[in-house]
Amino acid sequence: MSILWLKLRMWLLVAILFTIVYGLIVTVCASLGIINFWVYLLIALLMMFIQYMVGPRLIEWQMRIKYVSDKDYPELYSMVKALASDAQIAMPRVGIADIGIPNAFAFGRWRKDGRVCVTSGIMNLLNEDELRAVLGHEISHLKNRDVLTITLLSVIPIVLYHIAVSNLYYRSYRKRGEGNSAVLIGIAAMLFYFITNLLVLYASRIREYFADKGAISLGCAPSNLASALYKLVYGSARTDKESLKQVEGLKAFFINDPSCALNEIKELRQLDLDKSGTIDADELFVLSSKKLNIGFAERLLEVMSTHPNMLKRIKLLSSYNALSNK
Repeated sequence: MSILWLKLRMWLLVAILFTIVYGLIVTVCASLGIINFWVYLLIALLMMFIQYMVGPRLIEWQMRIKYVSDKDYPELYSMVKALASDAQIAMPRVGIADIGIPNAFAFGRWRKDGRVCVTSGIMNLLNEDELRAVLGHEISHLKNRDVLTITLLSVIPIVLYHIAVSNLYYRSYRKRGEGNSAVLIGIAAMLFYFITNLLVLYASRIREYFADKGAISLGCAPSNLASALYKLVYGSARTDKESLKQVEGLKAFFINDPSCALNEIKELRQLDLDKSGTIDADELFVLSSKKLNIGFAERLLEVMSTHPNMLKRIKLLSSYNALSNK
């Protein structure tokens, strides 16, 4: 799976979503007038702008992030610095989130505003190579600027939602003749809201594959990233439900979805052939020749998730590992 193909798919989704909105604009304008649409669009864009500007502050507050220097965490800082240099991006700020859930995430408004953070729970869970692979994944998010793409995509469902609500719930204020058409527009907008939201989730899953491949291109071994993901799933599965609730709204930023850990750990244990608690290069190579058998429930859960099915994700890593062993 090439980086160019992944980028093409992301921007193709942007084009599809804007095409859907264009069709709805024509319908809405015919019934309500163009002024109404621009009001909805302005509100949605204003909401997204506020989220874009204030978002990092909210993340810092909710994740209880403390930014550190090379004197505080020299090994962590040097890893991020070296990976940022290899990725040819500006050195991001390095932070520690005071959260027990083992994980990592990256955020920021633009490349020079990048921040790479790890939770306190990850520091004693991963070895040096595994941690470097996770950081490589997060650095790749900044390099790929996929936060900008997701922001563009997320605007569309918001616009559709406002159109649907205004036509379905405020139709009593319209003339009787306009009521029926308003309801039809509202139903259509709600349907397309659901469809476009699924496409946004799909784009979110694509960017995770994108960042995994980016970590490999930065010199991180596929087995180290696979082993790190396995350990993060195991660590998340042991986390209490109250801690999971605290990060529910921000789990899309994480390298894996901690809410899915209990289901994922059952599948991933079968990959650890020697029961060592890690996934090494040999175990990953064995996986590359196997055919995955993923049930309907797991596929449905993936469609509604911000992250790819973990078994499929590690299977893809095994293909990179197999190529490197040839």
